[in-house]
Amino acid sequence: MKRFWKEVAVVPQDGGWGVALDGRPTRTPHRAPLVVANTALAEAIAAEWQAQGETIDPRAMPMTGLANAAIDLATPDPAGFGEPVAAYAETDLLCYRDDRDAALQAEQVAAWNPILAWAEAQFGVEFIITQGILPVDQPPATVAALRAATLGHDPWRMTALTPLVTIGGSLVAGLACMAQAFHPEHLWDAVSLDQLYQERRWGADAEAQAQRAAHKRDWDNAVRFLGLI
Repeated sequence: MKRFWKEVAVVPQDGGWGVALDGRPTRTPHRAPLVVANTALAEAIAAEWQAQGETIDPRAMPMTGLANAAIDLATPDPAGFGEPVAAYAETDLLCYRDDRDAALQAEQVAAWNPILAWAEAQFGVEFIITQGILPVDQPPATVAALRAATLGHDPWRMTALTPLVTIGGSLVAGLACMAQAFHPEHLWDAVSLDQLYQERRWGADAEAQAQRAAHKRDWDNAVRFLGLI
């Protein structure tokens, strides 16, 4: 789609803040008013619209995209939106350790055990750790507690949590990021540990590096969105 506006402004709208293009309020893909709760997020969204060139590039508008998801997808059905994220409690990355490489396993223990320990203390749960990739059943009480913690977030925070979990494969790491229990960069390194280890050992693969860089951008955007909502 071609750019059709000249001026972008943050405006009071419907008890919050919206973004106007040449005086006309923007809307989500589902045609709902794009209204956010604070000026910081509205200004970030406005900056994305202002920075667009002749052709609109949605990939360069992550705050807009996340706000759209919160309004169009998460708000109408918070439980339905959050259930796929909550399901990661059953297969959390941090519970699966390498069964062949002792050096990698040692790094996993050092990086992942403190995050699991935080979750155990925070939510009163315990985790079953396994070696290899065969599925292991987590205690029902653990799954239930992590599900409740996930679905307890409002739709906007649920929207921020979703990419943190789906990119990293760890609901525990995502919840830890939401709670500011660890620095986001520390958690990113933790969920990227396996790939980084293989790169150190066998060398970097250009395609894998490009994919990880794209995931890192999405992770950083989710962290930024979380700080703005």
